Amino acid sequence: MTDILASHLLRPESPGGRSRPPRACDPVVLPVPTIGSMTDQICLLALRERAFLWLIVAMIPALLLTGVLVGAILWLFYAGIGIWGVDWPVVWGFAIINYVWWIAIASGGTFISALFYLAQVEWRTSLNRIAETMTVFAAACAGVYPILHLGRPWLFYWLFPFPNTMTLWPQFRSPLLWDFFAILTYVTSSILFWYFGLIPELATMRDRAATRRKQIIYGSMALGFRGSNRQWRHYHATYGVLAAIMAPLVVSVHSIVGLDFAGAATVGWHSTEFPPFFVFGALLSGFAMVLLLIVPLRRLLSLEAFITGRHLDVLCKMLLVSSLCLAYAYMMDAFSVFYGGESAEKTQFVDKVKGSLAGVYWATILFNVALPQLMWFRRLRMNQTLIMLVSFGVVVGMWCERYTIVVMSLRRTRLPSAWGNFHPTFWDWATLFGTVGLFVFGILLCVRFLPVISMFEMRALLQRRPAQGERL
Repeated sequence: MTDILASHLLRPESPGGRSRPPRACDPVVLPVPTIGSMTDQICLLALRERAFLWLIVAMIPALLLTGVLVGAILWLFYAGIGIWGVDWPVVWGFAIINYVWWIAIASGGTFISALFYLAQVEWRTSLNRIAETMTVFAAACAGVYPILHLGRPWLFYWLFPFPNTMTLWPQFRSPLLWDFFAILTYVTSSILFWYFGLIPELATMRDRAATRRKQIIYGSMALGFRGSNRQWRHYHATYGVLAAIMAPLVVSVHSIVGLDFAGAATVGWHSTEFPPFFVFGALLSGFAMVLLLIVPLRRLLSLEAFITGRHLDVLCKMLLVSSLCLAYAYMMDAFSVFYGGESAEKTQFVDKVKGSLAGVYWATILFNVALPQLMWFRRLRMNQTLIMLVSFGVVVGMWCERYTIVVMSLRRTRLPSAWGNFHPTFWDWATLFGTVGLFVFGILLCVRFLPVISMFEMRALLQRRPAQGERL
């Protein structure tokens, strides 16, 4: 069975025998695959008996980092939040930096998956499964931090607005409560949207599984889906409703994250530009992370026929547009500080540009604004190594931006006598890299056992593929 399916692995080749490099003029799907060969190839990737060697090698450090995260959380439960570097006046630190960073990455994946589905963009078909999987695990990593930052995470249920014998109710003006509702809604909706999109794929896997164990597992997860006309009619209607819910939710959730800052009378935060500013950053980091995933996966999983140069070209253009929007937000931030004329705001901004942490601020400008400008050139948009470097730089730059917002604003309050510094500890870094390990491990696990491309949407795309020579 495996040998037969292996013959359908589609890797478009150039006349010299090597894998054909991506081109901006590529169609959404190359002329090579048929509906049958596409289904065989995607099923083979998940049903093969042994995992790829590269996947096993990549899982080892990811699993080790996940273990580091578990150890850091257990030690936090035992020793308390004092093991972190948080102190007066920087009382938020890495917990909120990483929370905002992860939720931004998750939001970018939802933008690709839900909004472009409503817009009926065809190139989304090859990317939505990877983007949705990225969203689920990035949101899970983000959800860890607000609970840990409570100080007594085992009492997290106190955030629920429920009546009790002590008449204790949450403070509805607290950003912590806003985060609770935003994260709970977003994580629940993301998992539901991701899983619902997988149901037809799981049914296909059930029908093609060679062992009884796999048939039972995939069949149970498929929830009895058989592909009847009635089921498809209800499925498409429900999936469209979920997409219509997720599209505005991705904007509202990250706007709430921006309001967490804007609602505080803190130097550098109290600004109405924060909600759109955070949405721009979410799109930029989301597009960068999707590129960071699809560039190696398309090669390692032989998906060049489905993830073509057209996808790379469009995503790089969107990365560029998001970078320009973020550059405008940076300029407006500087303009509003000096136009407003408040001395504390000016002092804080000058410290950001020329102070002891100025390197973090200028790294933000370099990675988020300057580096993506390389994407103006088509030739560079087709250079996969450069795309990886730019995307990785953007992901790092977005983390530096969060560090700038949180630490540099809190360390310079309106009272010079209350100024202080923040020094992250080993446990701060262990928790950060632990969540990175959890994210990578989750992605690799889904790549191993679940379809990486939406087969039912790809079948519809292949059925209406234009004649040879026309561009889809």
